[in-house]
Amino acid sequence: MKKENQKLESADLKVDRSFFEEAAYMLKAVANEIRLCVVMQLACTAEKTVSELKEGMDCEQSLLSHHLTDMRAKGILQCRKSGKHSYYSLKDKRFANVLRCLVNCGNHRAEKESKD
Repeated sequence: MKKENQKLESADLKVDRSFFEEAAYMLKAVANEIRLCVVMQLACTAEKTVSELKEGMDCEQSLLSHHLTDMRAKGILQCRKSGKHSYYSLKDKRFANVLRCLVNCGNHRAEKESKD
């Protein structure tokens, strides 16, 4: 275990500060349960309408639309219009990777706690 920590520490020293700034921006941009739910749904499906996204969560459509607009402005989502429907998809796939990491860390913690 000590060798792993030493490797991690030496790798961390080489990381540019801009990496941490970008990571902080990404985490802040999705630091909300509605936004995380949107990312999770879109990570599993190429694109969804607002109505389809709303089916997967418990919130008002106006609140969801507010979050979708802000996520587009932050470069997380992209939107395609077809007729009267707006189809949302992930513009930056790194957000799906961040969510996968969070889920995996949560699963790992739960497994560890159940063993203790």
